[in-house]
Amino acid sequence: MNYKEIYNQWLHNDFFNEEIKKDLISIKDDEKEIEDRFYKVLEFGTAGLRGKLGAGTNRMNIYMVSKAAQALAYTIIDHGKECMDRGVVLSYDVRYKSKEFAELTCEIMAANGIKSYIYKGIRPTPMCSYAIRKLNAISGVMVTASHNPKEYNGYKAYWKEGSQILDDIANSISSHMEKIKNFEDVKRMPFDEALEKGFVKYIDEKLEEDYKKEVLNLTINDQNIDKDIKVVYTPLNGVGNLPVRDVLKRRMFKNVFVVKEQEMPDPEFTTVGYPNPEDKKAFLYSEALGKEKNADILIATDPDSDRLALEVKDKNGKYIFVNGNRIGALLSYYIFSQRHKLNNLPKNPVLIKSIVTGDLSSVIAKKYGVETIETLTGFKNICGKENEYDITKEKNYVFGFEESIGFCYGTFVRDKDAVSSAMMVVEMAAYYKKLNKSLLDVLEEIYNEFGFYNERLVSVVLEGFEGQERIKRMMEDFRKNPIKEFKDIKLERTVDFKNGYLDFPKQNCLKYHFDDGSWFALRPSGTEPKIKLYIYTIGKTKEQSIEKLDLIEKNCKEKMNKVK
Repeated sequence: MNYKEIYNQWLHNDFFNEEIKKDLISIKDDEKEIEDRFYKVLEFGTAGLRGKLGAGTNRMNIYMVSKAAQALAYTIIDHGKECMDRGVVLSYDVRYKSKEFAELTCEIMAANGIKSYIYKGIRPTPMCSYAIRKLNAISGVMVTASHNPKEYNGYKAYWKEGSQILDDIANSISSHMEKIKNFEDVKRMPFDEALEKGFVKYIDEKLEEDYKKEVLNLTINDQNIDKDIKVVYTPLNGVGNLPVRDVLKRRMFKNVFVVKEQEMPDPEFTTVGYPNPEDKKAFLYSEALGKEKNADILIATDPDSDRLALEVKDKNGKYIFVNGNRIGALLSYYIFSQRHKLNNLPKNPVLIKSIVTGDLSSVIAKKYGVETIETLTGFKNICGKENEYDITKEKNYVFGFEESIGFCYGTFVRDKDAVSSAMMVVEMAAYYKKLNKSLLDVLEEIYNEFGFYNERLVSVVLEGFEGQERIKRMMEDFRKNPIKEFKDIKLERTVDFKNGYLDFPKQNCLKYHFDDGSWFALRPSGTEPKIKLYIYTIGKTKEQSIEKLDLIEKNCKEKMNKVK
């Protein structure tokens, strides 16, 4: 059937509720909108589901989520009765429909004879990962769209290790989803009945306290730091407010100021619009409060509090945005140098980062005897390696991060964690403040010692069916006709991950390495309608590294724009 036929099938299906019916009627004269909602089925991948809220097969709604939950239930049943008894952890953020989707999943699990554990209210993503491990659950779901605009929601699935599912489980769920032809075939037990029968249990508050204690135990330095450091924090109207503030309070940081306009949960994200702390615009309110309080640093967490962003005050009182690669380099330098000094790094320590994350952290790690391991993008892959080492005992994970402001220090959570990252960034800034240095000063010292590494991310948003097709054409054009030189910088080797590479699984990503150590990579986003261009350069001076960035960006964008 084509998209119009599927739309009409939905429109005349009496099974759908009034909300869905009204939504379908509201778009009856909008051909483009009908096409966008029905030209494909929202696919269940290793990032789970993510999409705009609304009626349609390419939208997040209770019917598409119910198919995903039933498919997850079938996958758990495939693994046997013991896995069914272990149960599933549910948590959710502040977004529209998040609680509804989480409780719906509990209802479906119960009807399939599977236990579930759910938090009593909104919680950060890392607490979902932590609870899976702590409760010995077989799986977990975090209902969130992370940093996407308010129109979106998502459904992130986890497996028994507490990390996001990999291809084997994702493929199983996807296969089961395809076999569910009718929404009426999804099994459901009313939530209250499931509670009464013991299929659903609320997670005890003690578990959250245990999580916070684990975060606090990550502390490296506590006595020799400046506890009076001034910090402005914004949760961007998400779920990080209480846990981040509580952890910083327990560490006795006395001057933590919260942006009042962005303190309380708000699914509209009224003050910020696009709640992505990777975007400097998210710091508008923080900078105003920072100037008022003369804050040393500004930190922000995204709506589900798994990613952390940072701005640092310079010598002129201006706040400078520090991107994910640089935060990762600073944390690598602080964690490895301090633990090396304290002689408490484990045997065979490793830093794990993605293939599109910068190399500065790697040369820092090498100085302190820490090996760098690379994975495909996504913390499912970073923590997937960590899970392997749990079994082989071959290496010991210390720190992992991605350039997209995701960081994880420690092993009790198997996903990026903005709560622990917030504490470590504040501790790090307080340590160097005691030495009369800002984090910008430390960054300059790192560049002077290890070289001027620089980076840039260019994202091109292309929505809808036409946009996705154009992204495919761009990737193919770069595959068939690579850029072989940028003035005197020559292409050394190309790595195409489309069909897998060495021990890397498949991913639609291209990476081009040049003879001066610079590289660029191109990949479609797995969660958003965009194609991402990552550029990384090395120069003898900062100016030289920026010149190279500009040159590579200009040539790549010209090539991308020619693809229609």
